[in-house]
Amino acid sequence: MDPFVVLVLSLSCLLLLSLWRQSSKRGKLPPGPTPLPIVGNLLQIDIKDITKSLTNFSKVYGPVFTLYFGPECTVVLHGYEVVKEALIDLGDEFSGRGHFPVAERTNRGHGIIFSNGNRWKEIRRFSLMTLRNFGMGKRSIEDRVQEEARCLLEELRKTKGVPVAC
Repeated sequence: MDPFVVLVLSLSCLLLLSLWRQSSKRGKLPPGPTPLPIVGNLLQIDIKDITKSLTNFSKVYGPVFTLYFGPECTVVLHGYEVVKEALIDLGDEFSGRGHFPVAERTNRGHGIIFSNGNRWKEIRRFSLMTLRNFGMGKRSIEDRVQEEARCLLEELRKTKGVPVAC
C-alpha cells in the first residue's frame, strides 16, 4: 500500500477519534459552538474584544454555555443572575478549586497551593492554627519593637548624655 494512503488513513482515523471523544464528553455539558480539533473554539473568539464574543455566544446558546480553549473545556456563566445562582444559591456544588494536572502529577496530591476539597480544608485549618500559635492575629511584632524602643529611649535620657558601660 502506498505510504501516502496510509498516512491519510491514519490522520483520518485520528481526526474521527478526536471528534468522537469530544462529542461523547459534550453530552454532559451545556450547549456551545462546535469546537475544532486541537484549537477548540479559539478561532471563533475575537481576542481583541472577548466580552463581545461571549455576549454573542450567550445570545445564541443561553447564559450557560461551553467553550473549548484548545483541548481544554470551559463552562462559561454569562450574566449576573446565573453567576449569583451558581455562587450563592448552589455555592456548595461550585466551591471547589481548579485542577492543575501538571501540579497534581508533580506533587502527587501533596502540597498547600494546589490542594483541593477536604485535603485543602485540613491543610488550611492546620496552617491557620499554626500561624496563630506563632502570633498571627495577636499584637504585631512592630508594636513590641516600638514599646522596647520607647523603654530604651527613656533609659538613654536618664543618662543625660554620659557614656554608659553595658
